[in-house]
Amino acid sequence: MSTPKVLFATDYSPASEGVMPWVTALAKGLGASLLIAHVDERLPSYCMGVGYSGVSEPGLQTLVKELVTVMPADSSVSCEHRLLMGDPAQEIVQLADEEHVNLIVVGTHGRTGSLGLLMGSVAEAVVRRAKCPVMICKLPGHGPEAR
Repeated sequence: MSTPKVLFATDYSPASEGVMPWVTALAKGLGASLLIAHVDERLPSYCMGVGYSGVSEPGLQTLVKELVTVMPADSSVSCEHRLLMGDPAQEIVQLADEEHVNLIVVGTHGRTGSLGLLMGSVAEAVVRRAKCPVMICKLPGHGPEAR
């Protein structure tokens, strides 16, 4: 039997950062390894036209360096990192399937859409599509009521 695996999807927001101690404790309690993923959903850069800001975007190495700074709150919890490109919900669910994760954990701000008002649009889409259990974490002070 293989070691359980928990997938933590981060968007680097304060809401995601605040979830890390919880997901670390959960993984440790389950004897699971932690798979920390970030999905970059940028559109390809264009040199002109609508939407061009003239600002250079971070390269792949910069994105990887940022991702590997996201670490479990307890160093005894083993982890690996994955940087993905594309639609966040789709990529998270696909990674969960490929890696046979036992649980997906997503932090949320709870800011968009009708059902999305309750848990966030990416989180809501992950819940709908995932084949494994999904835990949505919204910490106090990180939702619309905090503004």
